[in-house]
Amino acid sequence: MTNEHVINYNTQDAPRVGRTVTYEHFAGKIKSTIHYYPFSKQNSAVTTPAVVMQRISRLKRELQLLSAEPPPGVSCWQTEGRVDELQAQIVGGANTPYEGGVFTLEINIPERYPFEPPKMRFLTPIYHPNIDNAGRICLDALKLPPKGAWRPALNISTLLSSIQLLMAEPNPDDPLMADISSEFKYNKPLYLEKAKKWTAEHAIQKNKGCVEAEEKTPENKNKKTAHKREALSAQENLEHTKKTQDTKQGVSMMLQAQPTKVMEKTRCTTQRTTH
Repeated sequence: MTNEHVINYNTQDAPRVGRTVTYEHFAGKIKSTIHYYPFSKQNSAVTTPAVVMQRISRLKRELQLLSAEPPPGVSCWQTEGRVDELQAQIVGGANTPYEGGVFTLEINIPERYPFEPPKMRFLTPIYHPNIDNAGRICLDALKLPPKGAWRPALNISTLLSSIQLLMAEPNPDDPLMADISSEFKYNKPLYLEKAKKWTAEHAIQKNKGCVEAEEKTPENKNKKTAHKREALSAQENLEHTKKTQDTKQGVSMMLQAQPTKVMEKTRCTTQRTTH
């Protein structure tokens, strides 16, 4: 399937004005043909219906591929039925300070996608030298050339995989957080300790909920068994008191019966002596 785009570039941005370039996405599954035209005030930032339809169709295909064959530890979906607003989750990799955490990202698709990169940021707080407190990510693939490395052949899946790799292998030479970068370089144990603490506080909420639920059920069971034990002990106490009362009554009856027997014996002996 081939989709056509009409893109207006300045002559400085497009060395060969008027040329046509075809990009292939997803190993040839999608082809995009780009027509470069000179920049002018009359035709600047033109968005044709073909461009809009291609953007929507490409996003749908990307979401289908992400749901059918997602990268390991990555998931992505659209929010509130809007194709241009997405959310994603990345699972922290093993043997990293983010292990066991689930990190949520916000993805905004620009109107000129795929000729402009998506805007991605972390919603889950993360302690990382290349991610600031607002969740913004310092990654070349999220920037346009010449400063960045974004190109239309890339897609959302490759970006999420690149972010996952950045989480496992930070780049302290191009940081957004200078203090975290210095910790990573010169005091890595402290960096790992803080990153694990942030992960435990902000990214392992679901696991904590499961653990709390699992912890609550044994407590309830222990409470039930405690109540049963109390009831059994009460029954045993009642039975014990009943037995003691019965024994006391028996002893008292025996004691009451003994004087009568003694009196009868004395009467018998007196009668024998008289005779």
